[in-house]
Amino acid sequence: MASAALLPRRVALAAGVATLAAASLAGQAPSRAPFDLVITHGRIIDGTGAPARAADIGIRNGRIAEVGQLRTAAAERIDASGLTIAPGFVDVHTHADDIADHPLAENFVHMGVTTIVAGNCGSSARNIGDALGRIRATGTSVNYATLIGHNTIREAVMGNDNRFPSVTELKKMKSLVFEGMADGAIGFSTGLQYIPGTYATNFEISSLAHVASNEGGIYATHMRNEGTALEAAVRESIQVAYLIDGPVEISHLKVDSPAQWGASATALALIDAARKRGLRVQADQYAYTAGSSSLSIRFPSWALEGAAEVVQQRLRDPATWARIKKEMQQLLDERGFNDLSWATIASYRADPSLDGLTMKQAAEKLKGSGGADAQLELARDMQRNGGAAMVYHFMSDDDVATIMRHPMVSIASDAGINVLGRGVPHPRGYGDNPRVLGKYVREDGVLTLEEAVRKMTSLPAQFFGFADRGVIKAGAFADLVIFDPAKVADTATYAKPQPIPSASPPSSSTASSRCATAGTRGRRPDRC
Repeated sequence: MASAALLPRRVALAAGVATLAAASLAGQAPSRAPFDLVITHGRIIDGTGAPARAADIGIRNGRIAEVGQLRTAAAERIDASGLTIAPGFVDVHTHADDIADHPLAENFVHMGVTTIVAGNCGSSARNIGDALGRIRATGTSVNYATLIGHNTIREAVMGNDNRFPSVTELKKMKSLVFEGMADGAIGFSTGLQYIPGTYATNFEISSLAHVASNEGGIYATHMRNEGTALEAAVRESIQVAYLIDGPVEISHLKVDSPAQWGASATALALIDAARKRGLRVQADQYAYTAGSSSLSIRFPSWALEGAAEVVQQRLRDPATWARIKKEMQQLLDERGFNDLSWATIASYRADPSLDGLTMKQAAEKLKGSGGADAQLELARDMQRNGGAAMVYHFMSDDDVATIMRHPMVSIASDAGINVLGRGVPHPRGYGDNPRVLGKYVREDGVLTLEEAVRKMTSLPAQFFGFADRGVIKAGAFADLVIFDPAKVADTATYAKPQPIPSASPPSSSTASSRCATAGTRGRRPDRC
């Protein structure tokens, strides 16, 4: 169902809707009928958490015109008998920064996602205006917004140096955050486990986040530690919320160290306490016990400081490498691991034959041994040859369920745009939302269906300031998804991560628009 977008202040979206059962109105002649489209006989879950109800939905000019028992004429009708109609899912933590190159965003579309936020974990386009301009030129199948990334601007100003910024450098970074916000970013993100963001102090982070907050933006953080120092990292995030007096989203909340499994209750209690003090803190998560990140995250941060040739020299030097390897093993020990056998190679451009293998399997193949030392030696070789994307199996089912039950944690995939046949990526890129609906609602009973939909729709939409999205009500945009709650399921696995979700209604399609509007300082954007 195609829709136009009246965008919030300083929000840039490429207007359009992708649904599991979409009926595109693009290119149709204007109709004199009361509605452009009526969806009948469906069971509506409106996104607010309210109980499901039987009703029809009448759509006119891309918005929901009426919800009720509708028997009036329409240019087109969809019979949703036996199916559930929900607001299109809102995924506020993605890495779909390359959407202009893959405008159909098919893996998100097949999950029922209609709105995405990119620029997470401190990584974004350097020039937000240019990036959004490309999206306006190509159009996309989903609504799109982006954050401005800390790692991106810090590297532009300071390179990969591990030091405090000078007064001049901090002013320059602040100006880049302001420029990104003025060009259409909806907030500021950090990736504090990544180079160079990990070198930043809380003063630097809060100074930059404050610029975004002053412009009406959100601060989204991949925290400094998600396992062995989880409590301290949550406290640091909450402190930023206090200092900037603005909304803070804790990205992909998890406990990623077996030695700390069960600490999710402590992290959630800290968030609850902060909210009772009036701070605006929420979180999101994906529905898996494995994460995905770079191989570089397994190295001590000092080893990756500076220019590429300096890092290469450290990895080549026998004495320095011995120190790095010792610290890598110590970090594994602290987390409760003996080696890297829990890590699977998702994409290694230098040798794609290793994609899908665990580090133990890859070490056996290339080093003749699957031992811990051989795995670390392989990690060095891979890092020297450009690094790799990895899938890390390091969480517990209990922590995932505990976090999911919390009312202020939304569902977000942490996925990029997946291209069929490229690597062996994390299955969350094709299965996150259907997995919640199938496993955690229907099979395990962790959530009710209404609560799961709320966590995918109104909860993230309201916190990120997306007006008239994430709910089914008169006046809201007609971003909708239709599915069968008795059958919907994720079919993507770690071994075969790219099949589309099952039980999506037939004749699925996407409606694409070549329309995007960037917010402009001091005035509300035009309708596009």
